[in-house]
Amino acid sequence: MRDETVRLALPAAGEATERPISIAIVAMGGQGGGVLTDWIVQLAENHGWVAQSTSVPGVAQRTGATIYYIEAMPPLDGRKPILSLMPTPGDVDVVMAAEFMEAGRSILRGLVTPDRTTLIASNHRSFAIGEKIAPGNGIADGGAVTGAIGVAAKSEIIFDLNALAIAHGSVISAAMFGALAAAGVLPFSRDSYLDVIRAGGKGAKASVETFEAAFDRVKTGSPEVAAPANQADHVPSPATPDPDLAGLIARLKQELPEPALTMARAGLRKVVDFQDVAYGAEYLDIIKTLHAADRNAGGGARAYAFTETAAKYLANAMTYDDVIRVADLKTRAGRRARIESELEMSEGQVLQTTEFMHPRMEEVMGVLPVGFARWLGARPRLLGWLDRRVNRGRRVRTYSLPWFLTLYVVAGLRGLRRRSLRHAIETAHRDGWLKAATDAVATNYQLGVEILQCRRLVKGYSDTHSRGLSKFDRTLAAIKLVERREDAADWARRLREAALKDSAGKELDGVIQTIKTFA
Repeated sequence: MRDETVRLALPAAGEATERPISIAIVAMGGQGGGVLTDWIVQLAENHGWVAQSTSVPGVAQRTGATIYYIEAMPPLDGRKPILSLMPTPGDVDVVMAAEFMEAGRSILRGLVTPDRTTLIASNHRSFAIGEKIAPGNGIADGGAVTGAIGVAAKSEIIFDLNALAIAHGSVISAAMFGALAAAGVLPFSRDSYLDVIRAGGKGAKASVETFEAAFDRVKTGSPEVAAPANQADHVPSPATPDPDLAGLIARLKQELPEPALTMARAGLRKVVDFQDVAYGAEYLDIIKTLHAADRNAGGGARAYAFTETAAKYLANAMTYDDVIRVADLKTRAGRRARIESELEMSEGQVLQTTEFMHPRMEEVMGVLPVGFARWLGARPRLLGWLDRRVNRGRRVRTYSLPWFLTLYVVAGLRGLRRRSLRHAIETAHRDGWLKAATDAVATNYQLGVEILQCRRLVKGYSDTHSRGLSKFDRTLAAIKLVERREDAADWARRLREAALKDSAGKELDGVIQTIKTFA
């Protein structure tokens, strides 16, 4: 993938031309596609050109982003041209994509052609709904887009425009405008572009800084700004240093091998954040036992893969999503600050968040002490009466005082969690899973690792968690059928990958039926 300064044979600002310059912009909500379109139109009109813009909305993360289309040209012999409302495949001079897969969609639509089109695109990803909801890794392969760009476009400018914009406190539209100016595909000066931004008033300073950074990035080919860490990958840690936690980290370094330290340290912090330091000590106790089994199985020759894998998936198993966890996350100060930052709220603006919650009686029972919850579960008529009052959707204004206090109180039940029915169920399930993995690793090392990785199937909350748990149990039951085979680890991997492919579990059913034919 190369970055180029591109110049097309276009007319000077005051010259006439027999055909308009056509620009297609593909952007999702919040990326400033409409603002960028207005800037380009204003830029052309400031030089006496006739410019026209249209937009075709898309359901951004399902069928593609909104397409903004611009045609512009000087008047010909004093006559105003008739401009097109839609881009025509094979006849677009510039395509600007605010996200990498949108560049790929533009190529598929035929908007990018090797004899005409300059492609300006950001190589960052904004994951589509289909990618996010996949049970496993649903992220689309960007390699096909990378390969196509070098063939489909006449010239291209590709780098992380989004990271550059964030670094300068602006949005990607300003960075794309700067890249367009640097590309030289329009016969207007750099100052003309800046005049358009400055005329916008609000946010102009940050937009100008972003424009200039993008312009210089294209012209000089300087290293691009590092993208900020993905918030989804962030491992939370306590707000203030805890000497007890420091002691656990020191213990971790003494008891675990070097290959597993990074994962175990992250897992420990995650577990402590979920519950408390005592829960973190329990995590280390379990990891120590699993590491002993790893050593006995000759794990040193395999870089202790079993221990490292256990450190990751045990932490996930111990930090299940319950009502207490959900309430805790929704009332954290950092969450509100993050939302305000993402919305780019200014001083004086008021943030109100409304969320849809649909608790079931199962979730409520999960918070109750084990004895009382089981007593209640043995009385179906009473349970049904309570469920009819609990099991309904609610629109919750998270930061209104009554609802915030309600959630805050629920989050405060953390101290009772380890005596709850849900914790007892999760602990029993976790121990059964770990026993299966430990038994397997003694005779088939890789099978033990594969069983640990099956924990990927269990995630989420409410119905999502139930479906994942069902597939997990079916997968482990099928593994039992092949555990004595030499290729048991391969079959375990196939089962897990099949279970991750679709939420309905049809792929998994197919693999299980195959196993039953020879088991």
